[in-house]
Amino acid sequence: MKYALVTGASSGIGKSICVKLASDLGYHVLVNYLHNQEEAHDTVKQVEAKGGTAEIMQFDVTSFSDTEKKLNAWAEKNKQAVIEVLVNNAGLVKDGLFMFMDAASWSEVIDVKLKGFYNVTRCVIQKMILNKHGRIINIASLAGLSGNAGQVNYAAANGGLIAATKALAKEIGKKNVTVNAVAPGFINTEMTDKLDYEKFVKIIPANRFGTAEEVADMVSFLASPKASYITGAVININGGIY
Repeated sequence: MKYALVTGASSGIGKSICVKLASDLGYHVLVNYLHNQEEAHDTVKQVEAKGGTAEIMQFDVTSFSDTEKKLNAWAEKNKQAVIEVLVNNAGLVKDGLFMFMDAASWSEVIDVKLKGFYNVTRCVIQKMILNKHGRIINIASLAGLSGNAGQVNYAAANGGLIAATKALAKEIGKKNVTVNAVAPGFINTEMTDKLDYEKFVKIIPANRFGTAEEVADMVSFLASPKASYITGAVININGGIY
């Protein structure tokens, strides 16, 4: 059995990625979540509805000890298993003008995206390298490339993730482990529900928001053998906003 781990997988893009990895590539998906157990179970149900298999795995990506404990416990029960695909999807938005931003809003957004990347990747990368096969796919954002007023914290977190993607790709490329980032623009998810659609759609050449499934399609491709010569890349899914 092949295994993939998706963080922040109880909703939105993460949920769609789980379904795609299972249905397109036959991965048994580890569905990470922190708070919303009901939605995490729904992700498993959606995977199973497409003929795939999945299980939930609760841990806090911002805590190395919690992440390590849960992943080690799973590995102990599945001694022959190797997580071949890791999708660092967990993210958080706490928007506001920088001059009014409190320290918690800064730290929490950075911690989920960047500490989360370190904590989870650090716990699974060794087996990927020893196995000489792996796919690490980081879900970043348009904000990390172009910046976005009112999202200095979110832009900083995703800009850092993009830089880390490129650096890590250079470190482990010889081990047949690829590291890539996907940078979505405006996608129809819970994160964008409160946005003024008519206002923002005017700046998108494609004249619409994207879908979580479109992002998941790219992740599925990057996880597949077809993408074995792609590493250190940042792939934009933004309807033409540059």
